[in-house]
Amino acid sequence: VQLVESGGGLVQAGGSLRLSCAASGNTSDFNAMAWYRQAPGKERDLVARITNGGGSTNYADSVKGRFTISRDNAKNTVQLQMNSLKPEDTAVYYCNAVKVIVRLSQRYLYTYWGQGTQVTVSS
Repeated sequence: VQLVESGGGLVQAGGSLRLSCAASGNTSDFNAMAWYRQAPGKERDLVARITNGGGSTNYADSVKGRFTISRDNAKNTVQLQMNSLKPEDTAVYYCNAVKVIVRLSQRYLYTYWGQGTQVTVSS
């Protein structure tokens, strides 16, 4: 499975960007897909997650009301619409996918990561 992000770039504060993640496999195979971000010298943190079945979403408090995650299983993509961007949103953004397989009563968790796309918000 390969995840390829696109859509990053440089934007002024208050602007918008739309990130896209294309999966080589079927996104419907993943239990959940998510976007994480990592700023220099900081840990990688969850930004937003969307489940496959019900499409439920959850967001980091810092992006609630500004970011929207969505997935298109027909196109095998997941997007992150980012509005009202702030300088503190500057980071490398990573696409993540999780697949859970149950075999002989054992639960196996597979996690996949993209290579990341840089988002820079200038003040």
